[in-house]
Amino acid sequence: MGMESKYIWSDGKLVEYEKATVHMLTAALHYGAAVFEGIRAYKTDKGPAVFRLQEHSERLLKSAEIFGFRDLPYTADDVSKAIKETVKANGFDECYIRPLLYLTAGAWNLNVDAGKPALMIAVWEWANYLGEEALAKGIRANISSFTRHHPNVMMTKAKIAGNYVNSILAKTESVRLGFEEAIMLDPQGYIAECTGENLFVVRRGKIFTPSTAPVLEGITRHSVYTIAKDLGYSVSEMPIARDQLYNADEVFVCGTAAEVIGLSEIDFRKIGDGRSGKVTREIQNVYHDAIRGKIAKYEGWCDYVS
Repeated sequence: MGMESKYIWSDGKLVEYEKATVHMLTAALHYGAAVFEGIRAYKTDKGPAVFRLQEHSERLLKSAEIFGFRDLPYTADDVSKAIKETVKANGFDECYIRPLLYLTAGAWNLNVDAGKPALMIAVWEWANYLGEEALAKGIRANISSFTRHHPNVMMTKAKIAGNYVNSILAKTESVRLGFEEAIMLDPQGYIAECTGENLFVVRRGKIFTPSTAPVLEGITRHSVYTIAKDLGYSVSEMPIARDQLYNADEVFVCGTAAEVIGLSEIDFRKIGDGRSGKVTREIQNVYHDAIRGKIAKYEGWCDYVS
């Protein structure tokens, strides 16, 4: 995956890609003391549009507050403006966007208050995270041997960089075993989420998803929830056991990077007919039109760069 671009935004100014560096003695590099967002801009008839930009900018700052940052020098509007500036400067029609708010200049005593926050924003061209073929065929997943964080061990509502070591362990294990994704259980043994996606189950025409207590409240999850309800589906939050995945009609996951992807197989058990199911494809199609500004009802989700 090429992540190159012309410019990266760094604390108020655009710098050349090669010069956007941090010192080795940066606390965030050693302790995962940073928060981030994953955002996408898509090509539309009105030019590139960032999907649900304001919500992502607000969540970035909320993550920082949950982590313990105080007196942040940026507002959500500042972040949104900087993101659009970065996309525009790089001339991308479609791109992935990664703002990173991290601790620098201190915090070696493991105290957030001893550090200073810095913000950088990178953008790069990125196709579907799990591959174009996955859109139609779905992907294979397994239940990970690694448990998702307990909500009182790590802050699960914040996109804290250090949290994702948990995801790296699970994803690496699954890929080495021959799967494309890992499904993680919560500390009580119920389905939580995947390493970077929220999960939905379809049974007898109804859609179910784990409660938000142990998982990240995904913005894409909210979008899919809204689309499914608008399509007339019943959507319920409830505890889901792993064996309820095995006998589901469909299982699909969603996230900024993955978008909407069906699971064709879980733990060597075929889900449905082993391909992305009817409900998954229906939601997938609406989502893909919505992110490109083709559906008036959802055009408010598109923040046009120009």
